[in-house]
Amino acid sequence: MIIKWFKGSKEKASDSASKQLSVDKKKPSKSPSKKNKQPSNTDKSQRSKKSLRPKWDINTFDVPEVDGKTRFHDLSIHIDLMQAIHQSGFDYCTPIQAQTLPHTLKGQDVIGKAQTGTGKTAAFLITVMDQLLCHPLEGKRYLSEPRALIIAPTRELVKQIEDDAKKLGQFSDLSIVSLVGGEKFEKQESQLKRDFVDIVVATPGRLIDFVQQKKIYLDRVEIMVLDEADRMLDMGFIPQVKQIVRATPHKENRQTLLFSATFDQDIINLSKQWTIDPYEIEVEAETVTTDNVEQISYMVADSDKVRMIAKLTKEDDVKHAIIFANRKDQSQTLYDKLIGLGCKVGILTGDIQQSKRTQTLKQFKEGKVNVLIATDVVGRGIHIDGITHVINYNLPQEPENYVHRIGRTGRAGAKGIAINLIGEEDTYDVETLETYLGYKLELKLPPEHLL
Repeated sequence: MIIKWFKGSKEKASDSASKQLSVDKKKPSKSPSKKNKQPSNTDKSQRSKKSLRPKWDINTFDVPEVDGKTRFHDLSIHIDLMQAIHQSGFDYCTPIQAQTLPHTLKGQDVIGKAQTGTGKTAAFLITVMDQLLCHPLEGKRYLSEPRALIIAPTRELVKQIEDDAKKLGQFSDLSIVSLVGGEKFEKQESQLKRDFVDIVVATPGRLIDFVQQKKIYLDRVEIMVLDEADRMLDMGFIPQVKQIVRATPHKENRQTLLFSATFDQDIINLSKQWTIDPYEIEVEAETVTTDNVEQISYMVADSDKVRMIAKLTKEDDVKHAIIFANRKDQSQTLYDKLIGLGCKVGILTGDIQQSKRTQTLKQFKEGKVNVLIATDVVGRGIHIDGITHVINYNLPQEPENYVHRIGRTGRAGAKGIAINLIGEEDTYDVETLETYLGYKLELKLPPEHLL
């Protein structure tokens, strides 16, 4: 069924006051059951606060046209979002944004594949916020009833998406709430009850808890985003994700965006069940790993790895580093030994309390800790600019995780260094990794000052 969406309810960045868009979607029309839902008044107070803010002039955001590049100006994005984009220092779209946004802003479903650090988070956040701002709900709303849902596999990734969403939403009145395990259920429930919720970012397990206890209602979700879908499959979350999807409106009545750095056939099959005529996008670099990351592979005895890492992390050019280990027990042992050697180091593994993990990340961002030890599950959700080094204590057992690991550095056009410590046990994984990467690792002896 084809209906018309009119993007003109609020001011757009383009000169046209109202832009008409035709999309092969319809908005949910069936009224949900209101049992146990708490009604609230319209958001007049929020609108009045917004009206007091000085009006921003897009003419102050001057970005010249450049052949081969897409400006955010070219996409008719809501003016509140454009101001946030300007504030963030973004001028031109990344390739995944340039290919995604012209379709998603029109309401089309998208399956997007892009290397980590290419800007896919901003691609789906701009889409979500633009649609919500340009199609404000009229009449009475209900609490605990989000308009947009973003699902991600790890707590760290959810928190990162929430932070990015708040930056992009800083000049709008959109409400954003995150739901993750490891934090008090009651505290998160109170956030849902405090005011209307526009966007919920959640891990699958905690979201299921809220759905089953009827603390959140997903039957009015207009836009659903699945981020790192391949990781959710690897972590066994797909049954929970399927349950969540069933709680949202039918795929004909919502927009669905699915993003990931890697895809396999299982994910492709699932994505086609959840989307309608999706536009498929694949943005690949010439090599599997980013050219912004220098890769160094040292052959070193397993017994020398800790001492070598301690020396590496104390070098002047190592400002912020992440050390990856395959197992939690390896991470904990490495952490204890590095602390004993006087290193400023934090640890992020799945069994550490969320409050402690949040505190550790805060210390890392503030420079109080310059080294983090992480496992792959947690480390994949760390998206922090300014990480100068990634150190692989051991090579990952899954070659795909190598790409995600070294993708923590060399972000946003910066240069980064990835150092692989190849011990006796790692030699068995070298050939598999080289086959996946499509090139040989240059193995060499470490310099004497690191031994």
